Amino acid sequence: MISGMYMGELVRLILVKMAKEQLLFQGHTTPSLLTTGHFKTSFVSAIENDKDKDGLVSAEQVLLELGLAPSAEDCVAAQRVCQIVSTRAAHLCAATLAAVLRQIRDNKAAERLRTTIGVDGSVYKSHPQFARRLHKLVRRLVPDCDVRFLRSEDGSGKGAAMVTAVAYRLAAQQTERQHILDSLRLGREQLLEVKRRMGEEMTRGLDRKSHQDATVKMLPTYVTSTPDGTERGDYLALDLGGTNFRVLLVRVRGGKRRSVEMHNKIYAIPQDTMQGTGEELFDHIVQCIADFLEYMGMKGASLPLGFTFSFPCHQNKLDQGILLKWTKGFKASGCEGEDVVALLKDAIRRREEFDLDVVAVVNDTVGTMMTCGYEDRLCEVGLIVGTGTNACYMEEMENVELVEGDEGRMCVNMEWGAFGERGELDEFCTEFDRLVDDRSTNPGKQRYEKMISGMYLGEVVRNVLLDFTSKGLLFRGKLSERLKTRGIFETKFLSQIESDRLALRQVRSILQHLGLTSSTCEDSILVKEVCSVVARRAAQLCGAGMAAVVDKIRLNRNLEHLRVTVGVDGTLYKLHPHFSSIMHDTVLDLAPQCEVTFLQSEDGSGKGAALITAVACRIRDAGQH
Repeated sequence: MISGMYMGELVRLILVKMAKEQLLFQGHTTPSLLTTGHFKTSFVSAIENDKDKDGLVSAEQVLLELGLAPSAEDCVAAQRVCQIVSTRAAHLCAATLAAVLRQIRDNKAAERLRTTIGVDGSVYKSHPQFARRLHKLVRRLVPDCDVRFLRSEDGSGKGAAMVTAVAYRLAAQQTERQHILDSLRLGREQLLEVKRRMGEEMTRGLDRKSHQDATVKMLPTYVTSTPDGTERGDYLALDLGGTNFRVLLVRVRGGKRRSVEMHNKIYAIPQDTMQGTGEELFDHIVQCIADFLEYMGMKGASLPLGFTFSFPCHQNKLDQGILLKWTKGFKASGCEGEDVVALLKDAIRRREEFDLDVVAVVNDTVGTMMTCGYEDRLCEVGLIVGTGTNACYMEEMENVELVEGDEGRMCVNMEWGAFGERGELDEFCTEFDRLVDDRSTNPGKQRYEKMISGMYLGEVVRNVLLDFTSKGLLFRGKLSERLKTRGIFETKFLSQIESDRLALRQVRSILQHLGLTSSTCEDSILVKEVCSVVARRAAQLCGAGMAAVVDKIRLNRNLEHLRVTVGVDGTLYKLHPHFSSIMHDTVLDLAPQCEVTFLQSEDGSGKGAALITAVACRIRDAGQH
């Protein structure tokens, strides 16, 4: 319907039909007119020539060559047939081109598209009207596209050479990209080495002599048992870890109908209270507890209390936590070096309204283990992979040299985010990790955490993208100002971009949010690959650490085979589409003698604190009997 091979033939068929119906050539046909292929498309071009009746002269000449005796009216009619057939061809071509342009514009999510169409072919180049009709209709059909038509010279010769040159360029760029990404890919031997070094640091942290220098601190928590199902009663839990503070009432029911019922209320901590005196901060906390008890209709009640205090603490017993240093914007004076339980009790005494039995100071990682331990008796490990990362597990008392006694077990808060501070991870670090570390608020610290946790992964990706762009391997070498901004590439973008349900067009919209308005589909594919490589490495490193933990438990107990459950919390673990499965596979591969189940925790810092309190009360009551 469009091309030069058939246009002349369509005109011939129409002329034959019209002659047979006595509309042309006085009803005469000739053997030449009746022969397929005798009316060439070049005749159509000649007949439609609009210069000084040249077209009609050409029409007469063509028809005479076909053995016909045309009148002046026959020549005009033949010219009109040629115009109708070639106009339809140009318009059909324009309609399909318009659809293609729309698709490109939609792909780019652009309000207006500017593009050039390279054109070749005898009909476009030789026909006197085809190109003009095509251009005109394309512009009418897609007014929101600025289209330029550019005639190609020697598309098959020069074009083939250009295709080859582009292929070479793309291959060279792809090789360079993969070379850079390979530095972020870890092999099995490297992961086994990370596991081995983590195991060494765990031993150093437990040993009294080397504890001071160990990067993995292995802090005793004085939690000596996980829930056994007999716990029951009402408990209060406090959760202080940021600008919001929660008070919870947790009702634990034992027996056959075991359940945990929770009520909580969130209170804000004003900026001036966070940075005022310790007395003001703890008076505010006690005021919130009093309000909560009244809200629950329990004014004046005395309940056992668990305190999740998510700041670095040193514990000498379960109900004591010496604050080492404030973090997260807190600066309340008179607290560092003090026992936070004593500060809380002093504030309760000052109020003289109720009395609380502060049973436990809780780390949120331990709370995660306890929450899952209530659901699954095999749960003896806690893991958090969110903004930060940490792990804890039940260690044999004989190995916890910082605490007297060899009987039973105690939960050890590993503080494993600091692994790597003595250079253990240097050979696995890339230039991108070093950039993230140098520009962080704590250079040289928390090296393992900076390669794994949600607070830093987006920054690693952003640095890779900047490097690619500066080398002309991405975004056509054009940097956006927004991409130069620290922290702009949030870790949630990694989860969104790697979602299997997300089309490349939606990846493009995330890139546009980052000021990369002219990104292509190829850019989107590459950004997705960078996100995938960085997240995969994080999950594998986390898995290598966890393999060290579960293997240590197995060897502690001289077992050929260990079955254990890990309680997990944290946004990266829960929200990233592939993190959890890659981490599970890594643990399975690096610790084949351990059968590890992962259980997602719900509210380790609230419910977990109450369950630690419940277990401690159970043990205390048993001791009194």
